[in-house]
Order: sequence, then C-alpha cells, then structure tokens
Amino acid sequence: MKVKLFFLATRPQFLLLAVVLGILGTCIAWYDGFFNIGGAILAGIGLIVAHASCNALNDYFDYESGIDKVTTVTPFSGGSGLIKQGLLKPREVFWLGAVCLLLAIPIGFYFCMVKGWLLLPLIIIATACVILYSPVILKYYWPEWSPGFGLGVLPVLGMYFSQTGTYTLHAVIASIPSGFLVHNLLLLNEFSDIEADKVGHRKTLPITIGRRGAAIIYTAFSILVYVWILGAVIFKAMPVSTLLALLTLPLAIKAIRGAFQSEDMSKLTPAMANNVLVVLLTQLLTAIGYILSGVFKS
Repeated sequence: MKVKLFFLATRPQFLLLAVVLGILGTCIAWYDGFFNIGGAILAGIGLIVAHASCNALNDYFDYESGIDKVTTVTPFSGGSGLIKQGLLKPREVFWLGAVCLLLAIPIGFYFCMVKGWLLLPLIIIATACVILYSPVILKYYWPEWSPGFGLGVLPVLGMYFSQTGTYTLHAVIASIPSGFLVHNLLLLNEFSDIEADKVGHRKTLPITIGRRGAAIIYTAFSILVYVWILGAVIFKAMPVSTLLALLTLPLAIKAIRGAFQSEDMSKLTPAMANNVLVVLLTQLLTAIGYILSGVFKS
C-alpha cells in the first residue's frame, strides 16, 4: 500500500514532461549522428527520478510552510495532497524526494566518467534548482526562471550530452524553447495559487506584478517559443521540419485567453489544460521534426 502512495507522491502524471524532454534531447543527438539506446534509457531514468525528487520535495515544503492548508487544488496544481490527507507523513515525503535525488546523481556521474566532465556543471546547477526551488528560489522575484532553466533547458542539454559527449550551439538553440515552455507551465499554474503562495511569502509573478502583468509575461514567453523556432529555422539552426511545433499555436492562443481571465476558474482551468498540451506537444512535435529531417537527409 505504501509503495503505491510513494509512487503517487512523485506525481507521476507530471513526470511525462521529463519523458518528453528526454525524447527531445535524444532526437536532437540522433539527428547529429549520435544514438545509444542503453545510454538514452539510463539518462532518461536519471531525468525522471530527478523530476520525481523535485515534485516530492515541493510537496514537503508546501506542507511545512502552511501553503497546503489554503491551496486551491486543480488537476494541474496544488500538489499530491497525500500529506494533507494523512496518507503519508511529511518526513516520508521528504525522504522520498531525497532518495530520488540520490538515485539520479550517480547516473549523472556515470555519464561524466564515460562522456566527459563538462556534464558536471549542468548536474550541479540542476541539483541546486531541485533542492533550492521551494525553500529559497520561490522567495525571490521571478522564480519561474528556475524550472524554465532547470526543468526545461538543462534536461534537453543533459540528454544531448549523454549521447554526444559535447554541447553544440545547435543543441543550445534547440533547447531554449523548452525553457520558455516550462517557465510558462509553472507560471500559469501559479494563478490559482496566489493566496496560498502569499502564506509562504513566495514572490511568484502573479503576486509581484499582478494577474494582468503576469498574463502579459506569459503571453510574451508563449510568442517567444514560436518566434524562436521560426527564427532558428530561417537561420538554419534547426531543420525546417521542426516547424511542425507551430501546430500547437491554436492551443497556445486559448491558454493566453485564459491567462487574462484567471480570476474565473471556469476559464483558468481549461487554459491550464491547454497550457500542458502546448508544453508537451510542442516539444514532441519538435522531436518528430528532428526525426523526419534526419530520415530524409540520410
């Protein structure tokens, strides 16, 4: 029974993001002529358990700060609720997060040894983002940069490095839209948590610049995703077939509309659903674009 509860405490429905990020990084590496299925699976496992660690630790700190008591739970935010329901003790969730992180770190060091130590700075920064996000980073202005960078850009680059043993400008350029997307994934979910986050003295964008200001930032980053991909294709930094990612634009427009109507949960909740689809499908379509381009250039 506890095993199932521990599994649910990782919020498995949200771990799909880690899977998609892993697929994207691997597809970029494959396009560049590097692919090892064993290495891809091992690196993917490391990425998933690192993300699970972040989810569990976030649940723990939300409870300890008192945020859980006033959080409005939605299908896309509000944590697992297992501590609040008394199904797991806070220390159990904390140790779940710690163990997941301890499982991820050796995998990262393995790739440092077999692929190169240039991966180490990435591991250190990503680990810091996981550990410090809830207790520290959220207490400072614009904390959304941390998930955007640590759970968006770095996983794609990490997966790429685990296959290639190097970083390239091409890979960095291709990873940037993931940062914008994951930044926005957290940002839109924060609209429903404004009052709860105030209890924890957090400084998320919806709190510090208001709902409308945060909606404008959300819109700007949404536009940046598509402009970046289009620009990268025009300047031949990404293959033409990655323009498939632009197919999610109608979903992004729906999410933007919801961001500007965030006080109405009947409008915000569908927007959050569209936001999740934009994040996952945009990256998946980009990965498919790399596969198609790689096939046709062979």
